[in-house]
Amino acid sequence: MIKKFIVKNINDLDEVSSKILEHNNKYKKFAFFGDMGVGKTTLIKSLLKKLGVNDNVTSPTFSIVNEYLSEKLGSIFHFDFYRIKNEKEAYDIGIDEYLSSDNYCFIEWPNKINSFIDDKFINVYIDIIEDDKRNIMINYKK
Repeated sequence: MIKKFIVKNINDLDEVSSKILEHNNKYKKFAFFGDMGVGKTTLIKSLLKKLGVNDNVTSPTFSIVNEYLSEKLGSIFHFDFYRIKNEKEAYDIGIDEYLSSDNYCFIEWPNKINSFIDDKFINVYIDIIEDDKRNIMINYKK
């Protein structure tokens, strides 16, 4: 199932995040596709807020993974694979263990770890329409 949203400005993200999560009650793995600066981390911040994370959410560009705690859901993991050179680096940090857990995982630059992205992922595609306006397309699995 494909769902599309137009985000006119950053204030629309909370509503879009709620809709993304309400349509998904089965899968906890999200892959975010989009160019640099399109708003992947900003959307993830909004999603984490909806999941009960109160920490300051930042991109794990240099650390590769950030762990956040939700009082309701426990650990939630946010990955940014932009800087890795190959899938072995992801394997070395234990990506397969993270993904086999029951925790939420949000992955930026999933194209860098294609062999780990399977049909249990919800794919999120973000494109810039103009200035602050974004097109967000969610591909939910059945």
